[in-house]
Amino acid sequence: MASKSGSEYKEALLKKEEKCYYENCPGCKVEQQKELHTGVPIKMLLSIWVIVLCTALPISSLFPFLYFMIRDFKIAETEEDIGYYAGYVGSAFMLGRALTSVFWGLIADRYGRKPVIIFGTISVVIFNTLFGFSVNFWMAIITRFLHGCLNGLLGPIKAFAAEIFPDRYHSLGMSTVSTAWGIGLIIGPALGGFLAQPADKYPSLFSADSLFGRFPYLLPCLCISVFALMVTIYSFWLPETLHKHDSARVSAPDSYKTLEAAPEVAKDGEKPASKFSILRNWPLMSSIIVYCVFSLHDMAYTEIFSLWAESPRNLGGLSYSSDEVGVVLAISGFSLLVFQLVLYPIIERAIGPVMVSRVAGVLSIPLLTSYPYIAMLTGITLSVVLNCASLMKNVLSVSIITGMFILQNRAVDQDQRGAANGIAMTGMSIFKALGPAGGGSLYSWSEKRQDASFLPGSQMVFFILNVIEGLGVLLTFRPFLVEPPKH
Repeated sequence: MASKSGSEYKEALLKKEEKCYYENCPGCKVEQQKELHTGVPIKMLLSIWVIVLCTALPISSLFPFLYFMIRDFKIAETEEDIGYYAGYVGSAFMLGRALTSVFWGLIADRYGRKPVIIFGTISVVIFNTLFGFSVNFWMAIITRFLHGCLNGLLGPIKAFAAEIFPDRYHSLGMSTVSTAWGIGLIIGPALGGFLAQPADKYPSLFSADSLFGRFPYLLPCLCISVFALMVTIYSFWLPETLHKHDSARVSAPDSYKTLEAAPEVAKDGEKPASKFSILRNWPLMSSIIVYCVFSLHDMAYTEIFSLWAESPRNLGGLSYSSDEVGVVLAISGFSLLVFQLVLYPIIERAIGPVMVSRVAGVLSIPLLTSYPYIAMLTGITLSVVLNCASLMKNVLSVSIITGMFILQNRAVDQDQRGAANGIAMTGMSIFKALGPAGGGSLYSWSEKRQDASFLPGSQMVFFILNVIEGLGVLLTFRPFLVEPPKH
């Protein structure tokens, strides 16, 4: 009797009244829970939110005080050179992560998402604290680099979010990841701005001879590390979503739904597809490339925004203190949370993730063009306009990234999600490593050309950011970007 083909086998499974699960498989247990609970999975939303937040906070918390940290290291010869060195410190984390993201993705596909998540949160506790104790430029570079190498949880947590939520809440799950990531990249600088140099800002609470007086940038790092420690402890109670099937002890076939989430059934005599076949998966690879371009833009913008806001007025900046930058970013973070959790899923269902990303990219271009003219304002007008612009920019950026997250996880099967997200993290980390280094160098160069006839000062910086954004928008069109079908 001839064996059934993959499609016939699926059709036979469809006719079964009950779905069959592997008895000791943690992934199957999660599938069963998804069938039993039909409401919004609030607990898992919060779990993913705090895990992503704890890994995102230290990535950008240094930007408001990095200018002053580099100045205190006394490595820059002139004020205009500070941006160069700041860019290298900002890039060290992403360079480390670029080297190890695929490795952590493969580990997550083999041993599970949970071990990688726990190890990643532990790395935040250790290396973020050590960064706060940095006494020279090279110590800061090395601790950030090691932090990036050992914190590989962002790819696995995206796979976890894709697997823990029912299909109807898939966009909400991906939105939770990108929202927490975006808020971390906003609240992180707010914490850094408020808590750095506490002996200078709050002399009644911290003396110059205290621990935080001798290490003026330790307090924001330590607060984030304490939060990461609590998240680490909580993570031990997370469910594992990776399917681990022992066919020797189970006679029933897997459910049709689980089969759909796994690789295609091999035809007679054929071997299952290799994990390296994901490199030939154009819907995945095209979405990763677009994601990398927008990531380069976002990281360069994050670096440049703080440098621009804190630079003196005569160099085209706003002369803001780190506290004032922190206030702007905190307001943006709260508004972003409301938009992503309430409005984004509705918009995504209406027009799709590709159109959301495309529209958000187009709207970002005129917004960034206005930044050099915002610097001409003063007083309450400056404060209101800057807060509105920052809020809009961050909402648009995170909407783009959320759309790319959704496309990447739709493009692969479950046993390849860790590796696929690892490849995405590697590419993104390389581009994000270029962002701070390039952004810092670009801003230092722009400060030296205040009297140029073509795009003087900060106008050149925001023009180049717009060129990158425009390239990202063009890549969202066919034939380059191919939208994968929904599973």
